Amino acid sequence: MIGAEITAEKSERDSDEAKYWDAVKRRDRRFDGKFVYSVATTGVYCRPSCPARLAKRENVTFHASCEAAEQVGFRACKRCKPKELALHDRYAAKVAQACRRIEEAEEPPKLEELAAAAELSPFHFHRVFKAIAGLTPKAYAAARRQKKLREHLKRSRSVTEAMYEVGFNSSGRFYATSSETLGMTPTAFRGGGAHAEMKFAVGECSLGSILVAASDKGIAAILLGEDPEALVHQLEDQFPKATLVGADREFETVMAQVIGMVEAPERGLDLPLDVRGTVFQHLVWQALREIPVGTTVTYSEIAERIGIPKSVRAVAGACAANKIAVAIPCHRVVRSDGSLSGYRWGVERKRKLIAREAKR
Repeated sequence: MIGAEITAEKSERDSDEAKYWDAVKRRDRRFDGKFVYSVATTGVYCRPSCPARLAKRENVTFHASCEAAEQVGFRACKRCKPKELALHDRYAAKVAQACRRIEEAEEPPKLEELAAAAELSPFHFHRVFKAIAGLTPKAYAAARRQKKLREHLKRSRSVTEAMYEVGFNSSGRFYATSSETLGMTPTAFRGGGAHAEMKFAVGECSLGSILVAASDKGIAAILLGEDPEALVHQLEDQFPKATLVGADREFETVMAQVIGMVEAPERGLDLPLDVRGTVFQHLVWQALREIPVGTTVTYSEIAERIGIPKSVRAVAGACAANKIAVAIPCHRVVRSDGSLSGYRWGVERKRKLIAREAKR
């Protein structure tokens, strides 16, 4: 009985060491803080993500903590500094501090100011900020301003009041960026889309009923379903106070182009899109549009492509928020095991789209 327990413990220890060695070979910073490893030939111990040259396996021993490694005579590596916060964590703290400065400032701080506060060069800070936050400092500041603008427009007594509260000192600059930010004029946004005209049409395709809606900026929605009336209600919910206008002859041409793209996605859609969402959603949707027809990727791969590897759940949320079916191909994103996850317009439609594209 005792012998069996010893064998089981040795097997578990060997399994852990195999996992730890694999982490060291990959320099996987997710294991930083879980263990350190020492190298007999150098007399130092390191964190798993240490960028130093990989030691031979027979010279490596794993320890539960820095203290455990020091108790048997090893000293801390001067390169990865295992007793301090990891470099990535130190950078993450600097980026978090910069984000707070941006959020609290009346005017977006200049790159040089943020870099100086982080004690980094502007070039290095810009690269670190984008790697950790997934977007540049300028884009982050724009996103924060967009959010504040939406909030203030809903509760301010006038557009002008909201403009100054958000920090715009020039009405020209405000109106130059507001349409892109809101998808409509500030006055229309305050009214829930009132007076904004949205043309739409409902038709049929191989995937069932399809509704296409467009603003004066481009295609704002491509909705799929079984019931045409339900699709119209969905559009009304998205634009509760907009003026919905039925299709005319000109719009029927647009409708035909969209249906043609749904039936043969490799053709693409040579029409402008009116894509409305957060900066993060725009990052995800742009990555989706870069997936080649006939291929699929995983949510984690999209998270890697946008530079935020830990945002897998948020990526799934951005896919679910997509209102422009097929043209922004969220159907090409699958689970890590290759199986199909949820789809706004039904998993069966997702399966049919993937199969159709694979054949082509």
